[in-house]
Amino acid sequence: MTGVVVRLGSVSVAYAGRPALTDIDLTVQAGERVALVGPSGAGKSTLLAVCAGSLQPDAGDVEVLGQPLARLDAAALRDLRRRIGLIHQRLHLVGRLRVVHNVNAGHLGRWNSWQAISSLIRPRQLDTARIALGRTGIADKLLARTDQLSGGEQQRVALARVLVQDPDLVLADEPVASLDPARGDEVMRLLCETVATRDRALLVSLHDFELAVRRCDRVIGIQQGRILFDRPSAEVDSGLRDALYALDRT
Repeated sequence: MTGVVVRLGSVSVAYAGRPALTDIDLTVQAGERVALVGPSGAGKSTLLAVCAGSLQPDAGDVEVLGQPLARLDAAALRDLRRRIGLIHQRLHLVGRLRVVHNVNAGHLGRWNSWQAISSLIRPRQLDTARIALGRTGIADKLLARTDQLSGGEQQRVALARVLVQDPDLVLADEPVASLDPARGDEVMRLLCETVATRDRALLVSLHDFELAVRRCDRVIGIQQGRILFDRPSAEVDSGLRDALYALDRT
């Protein structure tokens, strides 16, 4: 895949009259790994929700994987979402199910109803799930109940689900929030390699500024719903970091 994966033009979103995003222009190309950084409440999660098609902006245009979201009917939007891998802050895992079933949810866009239901009785593609979990460091948890895992392990299950899905675009909202620094760096490396080797794109929000600079191609600083800077990682320095977070204190 080549070309533009995400394009936002003059996008604005408000909650109860309070601006969350204001006049956002953003383009993400195939093969790019783009980090969103900024203080809590800056609008990073809102921007990802707009790109996922789960939140309609109050103004502006959104195009994802060549599709203008405002023109899609429900069926077309479902088809598009099968090509988008999501890692949410809340993970959206089913705790009472075994890990393999949550990982296999990445197949649901390709499986028919019979395949999905039968896999709950006798899990399908065990080797695929085991390999994905192995890449995140928890292959031994394949048959464990998901709600018996730690928060960090559950976050890695959500990542394995995306690896199995093999999407064209990954939207990740704080995917390393529950991980220690070493494991968080490893997970980000894996995410970045997964999209880069397939000429696909990653758009990820991170609280760890240094991790964003180290692992991503571009870093976008967001403050109070506006883009403060959008630079290649090599051009992002401590001055930009300090300006981004200092504004939040004024």
